[in-house]
Amino acid sequence: MEPADALPPFAAIVVAAGKGLRAGQPLPKQFTQLKGKAVVRHSVEALLDAGASPVIVAIPEHGEDTAMQALDGLDVRLVVGGATRQESVLNALESVAQAENVLIHDAARPFLPRPVIARLIEALGAHPGAIPVLPVVDSLLVERDGLMEQKADREVLRKVQTPQAFRFPDILQAHRAWQGERNAGDDAQVLQAAGGKIALVEGDERLKKLTFAEDFMADLPAFRSGSGFDVHRLVDGEELWLGGIKIEHDKGLSGHSDADVALHAIVDAMLGAIAMGDIGDHFPPSDPQWKGASSDKFLAYANQLIGEAGYRVANIDLTVICEAPKIGPHRQAMREQIAALLGVDIAAISVKATTTERLGFTGRGEGIAAQAIATVTST
Repeated sequence: MEPADALPPFAAIVVAAGKGLRAGQPLPKQFTQLKGKAVVRHSVEALLDAGASPVIVAIPEHGEDTAMQALDGLDVRLVVGGATRQESVLNALESVAQAENVLIHDAARPFLPRPVIARLIEALGAHPGAIPVLPVVDSLLVERDGLMEQKADREVLRKVQTPQAFRFPDILQAHRAWQGERNAGDDAQVLQAAGGKIALVEGDERLKKLTFAEDFMADLPAFRSGSGFDVHRLVDGEELWLGGIKIEHDKGLSGHSDADVALHAIVDAMLGAIAMGDIGDHFPPSDPQWKGASSDKFLAYANQLIGEAGYRVANIDLTVICEAPKIGPHRQAMREQIAALLGVDIAAISVKATTTERLGFTGRGEGIAAQAIATVTST
């Protein structure tokens, strides 16, 4: 038996084929991290939870790998979009084998309340199309040559949102008939141009479209912190790398990579600050490609993830724990190297050293430990 709130069957298309350049993110905005997952994943999960089948995502050309990573584990189909939004939607519609109703949604509106979906599907019982709208609360005017020409009547104006819902045969025929030289702002315009009537249903403020960089920052904490701790054994015949620099010593650290215990602790702290696991999750020692690898790569990768999450490194506080070698003579070089690798001012990098008063494995000279705290700030 279906649950009491089960909706009639419907297909869904999520348009994620744009470049998203105005958002100022390192990736197209639909693939940027927001609240712990890619923007596009939020609405796709909401549609799947509401019973949409199939869910088709229109993606940029050559964007398959990025999209698959963003949507990993979800039951979706990917379709390469076209040069315009309308062409992307048509490509996706043509890939739907059979459906009675279809919802078409912009990936840049990640937070999709189920009641909006229900209202749209219900409206299709009497109309070939339905769209969610909100009233306009600000005063509006018509501008001409930099001057106010006349006041616009906000009482008859509405803000249009997505998803927009349609009877599948009607919207497919309308898109096929659309004149390509005209720009279609949304799918409701396409159906209306073909003579279809569009019902208006109540929208939701949570369906706000992400457009600019500040849209990604509103829900981010200003600061986040993470801690990291790592240990490696000292052995004969190995080079000693600490804090990104090579130190002359009679022993070196043993590990799958270059065993730079200081950078490893920092990487774990950085990953912890954005809740992205630990160094072993991203660079497993079982993977032969990381054998002997420079830990600089791990640090650069963690820094990239921080940027994609909407943050930048504000401060690193590193403590190296060992009896030998003495860290003091190398402290400044380590600070300079870590700052250069992260692209931050050296004033943001603290390097300290301590001993355990000859207690434990570090006190016996059997290994070196390091602990770090990373603080990141929203960009």
